[in-house]
Amino acid sequence: MSKKKKQGKRIEAKLISIFTQNPKKKFNYKQLASLLNVNDTQGRNTIIRALNKLKASSYLHQTNAHQFYLNQVNSQPIHGTFQYLPSGKGLVLIDDSEKELLISKSKFGRALHGDRVVVHSLPRKKGVDEQYGEIVSILKRAKHQYVGVLDTQGDFGFVTFQHNRVYTDFFIEKEDLKGYNNGDKVVATLKEWSVGSASPVGTIIKSLGKPGEPETEIHAILHDYNLPYEFTPEVETAANKINRSIEKKEIKKRRDFRDTLTFTIDPITAKDFDDALSFKVLDNDLYEIGIHIADVSHYVTKDTLLDEEAYNRATSVYLVDRVVPMLPEVLSNGVCSLRPREEKYTFSAVFTIDKQAHVKDQWFGKTVINSNHRFSYEEVQEIFSSETQEVSETVSLTGQSYTVDQPTFTALNTLNELAKTIRGYRMKNGAISFDRVEVNFHLDKENKPESVYFKTSKDAHKLVEEFMLLANRKVAEYIAKIKPEVPFVYRIHDVPDTEKLYRLQSTIDAFGYQLNLQSKNINHSLNKLLKDCSGSKEQNLIDTLTLRCMSKAAYSTNNIGHYGLAFEFYTHFTSPIRRYPDVLVHRLLYNQLEGISSSAKLPLEEACRHSSDRELLATKAERDSTKYMQIVFMQDKVGKTFKGVISGVTERSIYVELIENKCEGMIRLSDITTDYFVFNERNYTIVGKRTKTIYQLGDTVDVIVKKANIIKRHLDFSLV
Repeated sequence: MSKKKKQGKRIEAKLISIFTQNPKKKFNYKQLASLLNVNDTQGRNTIIRALNKLKASSYLHQTNAHQFYLNQVNSQPIHGTFQYLPSGKGLVLIDDSEKELLISKSKFGRALHGDRVVVHSLPRKKGVDEQYGEIVSILKRAKHQYVGVLDTQGDFGFVTFQHNRVYTDFFIEKEDLKGYNNGDKVVATLKEWSVGSASPVGTIIKSLGKPGEPETEIHAILHDYNLPYEFTPEVETAANKINRSIEKKEIKKRRDFRDTLTFTIDPITAKDFDDALSFKVLDNDLYEIGIHIADVSHYVTKDTLLDEEAYNRATSVYLVDRVVPMLPEVLSNGVCSLRPREEKYTFSAVFTIDKQAHVKDQWFGKTVINSNHRFSYEEVQEIFSSETQEVSETVSLTGQSYTVDQPTFTALNTLNELAKTIRGYRMKNGAISFDRVEVNFHLDKENKPESVYFKTSKDAHKLVEEFMLLANRKVAEYIAKIKPEVPFVYRIHDVPDTEKLYRLQSTIDAFGYQLNLQSKNINHSLNKLLKDCSGSKEQNLIDTLTLRCMSKAAYSTNNIGHYGLAFEFYTHFTSPIRRYPDVLVHRLLYNQLEGISSSAKLPLEEACRHSSDRELLATKAERDSTKYMQIVFMQDKVGKTFKGVISGVTERSIYVELIENKCEGMIRLSDITTDYFVFNERNYTIVGKRTKTIYQLGDTVDVIVKKANIIKRHLDFSLV
């Protein structure tokens, strides 16, 4: 580009900035020249040419008095969310629309990834299909804390970021460096960012320690997603002041299940037991089955400090090496936890069920229980597998073998048969079945991974799942049928993305699988696909791609049903120790049962949005912690060869998941020197220009572990 053209572009950009920041003002060329400090004839002529060009593109209008003003139709301010792209450009996802605007780096307007912004669309350039925009103001910062590494340089320093979403360093002034060491991983906040300044000024609020250390990296993940891992002294004090006694006057208000056979089934490592099952045989081949849930709302009351803290957190976060609870430990692991042989307040859904698993009667209300036994999933699964009452020392929670009494043995087996029947009904109705393999780690005393193990859902897990689903569905149905309609928190799940389904179809064709997208019951076709690929090397890949077609489940006061579960009405009632929406559901259900007026819909919908957002952040943090542990686990395996399956293909890289341990790493296309490879987005393939070699999703390849970078959280492979 010539020097003259460059100058014209610069002037045009400055004019756009003036008009977008003054959308109702009119300027003539002399006023604009004064604002831009242009006082020579050549500069004024450049301004006039730029004004006429913007007028020709309908970006500006001109009055008879030769004044120019913004075309409000083409340049209305638009609200959206800014995303920083790996290419160095930005993107604004426009609110309540599928439209988006590309943003050149010079038009970022000091926005950072995730910020809520106001953006103007710019005149479309000739021959360019994409619509560009300019960010004119920031409505809300996505983050208040940023994790980076401190680089001191004499009297000042910078916080630099490994995360590619933060495209600029933070400048740290001399007085803010005190007490912090060069090379530390630190938490910084944005202090100020002046117009025209390339970098913001930041303040360091905390050192996390040396990069690469397990405690440092896990805390970095939590700060990255603004997930607090400590409670304030005020919150801890409020929790410790709670009355933990079980009082006779309170028991009289509740239905008493203390003499009914009751037990919990949870993971071996669980400490917060928020659900229990009770079982009683009735006359006429009927069973009374109680789903008893910790009565958190009895202790965490509305508009208290504990309630505010639970609302802000909205969910517990389950990282590989720790749980970051929604509630202080005295509540989550103590007073609310349904520990064995302790009287506990509960909120229950109690069903009368026949042998065909049909619900004949239901009751909801406050209860008191005394759990007879705490089981792990492994213990219950061994009972089912062996078909005996014996639990071996291998899986026993106490490390000693024992015998389950006959009533409990009968209860477990009856519940298992009923759960299988209920699941059969769900599948027949079109519920999607994802029996995914989860990766987890055995950790040593320093929380470093020693080995990988895979978690799969077995009958013991499915037993608990089916009765929790039943309680959630029946509570939602009960509320939904109240007339006039009352505001409520539903768990919703929209239909799959059609375009993604067609892309899934083209991918699975290569493996010989079919997906009938013309069918009225696509969910049945999806289930057949998931069943057909079960146990194959490409199962995890197809499961992942199918999941990507699904909408995200969320909380809402506007019920649209739950597609994945094939439920018309669904909510979350069963986990109030770890999910705030469940606490809300308990309050709303109790109000209906007691005839108390309901909450207003608007603040309830805001709570739903907030809870959905926090859930998403927690999921991302959990995924990052797994990725971090995978890289730590692979550190001593650099140079070794593994078999893997191609799990992702992009224009720059191939992603490979190792069959042995499901750790995923990346091969850069630039590192494959045998050919020049071209990316085919439609078929998820790369094709060699000279050799015509094809690499596609699901292919098995041999790879060498090239690098395991803990700090950047990168696992690099090279093809054998």
